[in-house]
Order: sequence, then C-alpha cells, then structure tokens
Amino acid sequence: MLPCYVMLDLETTGGNAVHDRITEIAAVRVENGVETARWSTLVNPGVRIPPFIQSLTGISDAMVADAPPFEDVARTLLELLDGAVFVAHNVRFDHGFVQNELARMELPLKVKTLCTVRLSRKLYPQHKGHGLDAILQRHGLHTMARHRAMGDVDVVLQWLKIAADELGHDALQRSAQELLQGSAAVPPQLETAISDIPDTPGVYLFYGEGPLPLYIGKSVNIRTRVMSHFQSAAKVAREMRILTEIRRVEWIETAGELGALLLESRLVKQRQPVYNRQLRREKALCSWQLNADPAANPLVKLVQMDDIEPMQWQQLYGTYRSKRQALDALRALCDTHGLCPQLLGLESGKGACFACQTGRCKGACAGREPKPMHRVRLQLALGLQRLQAWPHKGRVAIREYQAQTGRTDIHVFDQWCHLATVSDLSELEDANQTQHDGLAFDLDTYRLLHKRLGSAGVRDAEVFFLAVTDPESMDSEGS
Repeated sequence: MLPCYVMLDLETTGGNAVHDRITEIAAVRVENGVETARWSTLVNPGVRIPPFIQSLTGISDAMVADAPPFEDVARTLLELLDGAVFVAHNVRFDHGFVQNELARMELPLKVKTLCTVRLSRKLYPQHKGHGLDAILQRHGLHTMARHRAMGDVDVVLQWLKIAADELGHDALQRSAQELLQGSAAVPPQLETAISDIPDTPGVYLFYGEGPLPLYIGKSVNIRTRVMSHFQSAAKVAREMRILTEIRRVEWIETAGELGALLLESRLVKQRQPVYNRQLRREKALCSWQLNADPAANPLVKLVQMDDIEPMQWQQLYGTYRSKRQALDALRALCDTHGLCPQLLGLESGKGACFACQTGRCKGACAGREPKPMHRVRLQLALGLQRLQAWPHKGRVAIREYQAQTGRTDIHVFDQWCHLATVSDLSELEDANQTQHDGLAFDLDTYRLLHKRLGSAGVRDAEVFFLAVTDPESMDSEGS
C-alpha cells in the first residue's frame, strides 16, 4: 500500500483525546509489503476505566493495574513510527490520543497520517458503511478479539489484503497516496468533499445526523477556516465533540467579511446551533436611562430597549441581557467611582447609606457632597457606556466586492440596524424606498458597525460608504 507504514490501534477510557487516556496499544510496522515488527501492550491510564468501556473492550482496572504508564512505552512507540506513516481506522481518534499523551511529556509527534475509513470510502464508494463492523460484514471477515487493539489491527490488515486482491495493488497504492497528499485531518465520516468548499468569504454550517446545525461560523476563507476546526480537534474538547458528530458542511458565500459577520449573527439567532455560545438572540435587552429630573430618586431607571425609539438610543447607558447583569454593572460603577447606591436605587432607606458609613460613598445621601456634583460624577461614570448616536443623517450603504467571484453585496443600515443586503443598484433603490417600522436593536450589529461607522467618511480598502438617498451616486466609488 505504502512503502513504510505502521498500522496502529488504541483502546481508551473514553472518546475525548484531551481528557481520556490510553489503556492498550497495538502496532504492526510494514515495509515494502512485509511485516517487520509487531508490538502490543496494556497501558495503565492512571484513572478508572468506566464500566461501559470495560464491558466493551474487556479491559478492566485489574488488568491495567500493573501495566506500564504511557511514558514508559512512549519511546518504543516512537521508534516504531520513525520514518513511517501513521495508519489507523479513523486515524483522527488514535492520532489525537497519542499526540496528547506525548504533549504531556513535552514530546512532539511529527508523522504523516492515513485514515483507512477514508480509504474504504474511496475504494468502495458503492457501500454506505465504512466502520470496522461494516467492513467485517461486507468482506466476510472474522475476529475473536473485536475491540482489542491487536485484534482490530489484524482486521484492517486483512481488509487491505482483500482490497489489493479485488482492486489491484496499483489501485490501492494510488488511492492511499492521493489521501496521503490530501488532509488526514478530515473526519472520516464527513460526506462533504473538502475540495468542494470554496476559499472565499462567507458562512459555513456544520450538520450532524439531524436537520439543525451543530455549529455556524464565518470566515474570509471558508475552506481554510473549516480545516482549522478539524486540525485543532485533538487539543480542543469542543472541536472534538463537534467533529465526532459532523456529517456534512454547507456554506453561503458573501462578497466580504462584513457580509459574513452579519449573516453569521442572523443565522445563529435564527437557528440556535447547539455549539454556538456567542451571538445567541437576546430575549430582552435592557439599559440604564438617566432620569431627566436632577432631584429624582432613583437617578437612573432600567428600561427595555424595545420600548425606546431608535432616535433616543443615545440616551441609554450600557446594554445588558438581564436585570441581574445590569444591576451588577451599576454596583461596580458605585464601588469604582464612590457613587451612592441609595440615590441610584440599589439600596433603600434614608440618611447615610451603608457605603457612606464604610467610606465607599462620598456622602451625597448624608449632605456631605452636593447632589448636583454627585449627578455630574454619575454622568461621567456612565459616559463610557453610553450608546453612540447614529453618526449619519439617514440610511447608509456599505458595498463589498469579491474579485475572485465577481460578487457584489450592498448592505443597507439605519440607526445601527441592518435593513437589507442587495446585489445591484436597482435592488438598492427598492430597499431604500422600503419603510422599516419598529427597528430592533441588535447588540452584535451595533458593535460591528460602531467600528466601521463611528465617524462619518470612514472607509477602508474593501468597504465603501455610500449615501443611499441618491442611488446614482454609487456609480462613483466611495462617494
């Protein structure tokens, strides 16, 4: 198949290469078609083996109690792998465990890898199943040591011999070399061809067996970003969980990074992927509003942002996903700036507040500080959290152009809200004439636009700010 490779299999305490440990290793080295070394050993994982795993593999805590730990057998394993290709059925699993074990010893693992699951898919595309049990049934193979490391190694070696007899040694070697030149980091069960994924900006969606996405992400290069998920799975527990479930990848191309960011935010809120923790929909954003009456008590009130008109958003301070988060932020301001929690409604009562008695309030509640001065200090403290006013007279469009695909996206905004994305001037004119009642504040869009539209006339090499009120002006870049 290959000039020199090591067929390897592991048994472990679980499926997470970051947290679980190895209990058994088996490896057979093959050079120029001839077996030159065969080695297997139990490994003391240093942790208890779960009952389910003991039942599956037959390896118990008692069996590994006197076995060597991984660090005592690592050198033997590295010597076997020296100059060889690391081959395994679902190589990501085995490679990830070995890589993490060696990393704990501060030793690198620099080997090429080949996955025989992917090789089976390539050689026998007419079959649906390519797991070890499917191969056993498909080719009439038998083993008395299923789920033991050497037993599984021997099954794969038997299958390779059958494949060579059925399809020819040249076809087997050619397919193995093609996979070797590709990426062995790709999950073996992935049905989507990596070569089909574009290297352009856009959003990608990971799917498992069900109709809902596992994860939604964005990138200026979709293919590269998808591959980075696969390559980091051995070290990042969440990536490993995603990759054990993933079955296919879908994508939506955009003209640039801004379009990808907007689309990612919208899709995550709509579809709520299980592995996206950020960008989830805010059920009810709230914010602090300074009371217009200087003598009011409390001086601030918590308001729901949906109840405030867009033109008044600049009168709000901070954006919070819950009342508790807003109260915690206000308490932190009190502590940092010596403000009175009683005047801010955080504490009830009359006279000196508790913070004043302990020296953490400057005494506006007890007549030691003029209340107008306290209000000024409150305004200054809140200032950094104030929502910025929309810096334009009306709607604004940002145009992105992707030279590689020739795609143009024009994003229309007003009062920090994304109104529409269109692809040409006629659609832009229609979008500009459409009324958008009840603009909904979106914190992610606000933060994104604030970086790009914080001051009028800002522009960069890819994004152009154009006045929507005159669509013909778009014939002139950056007008």
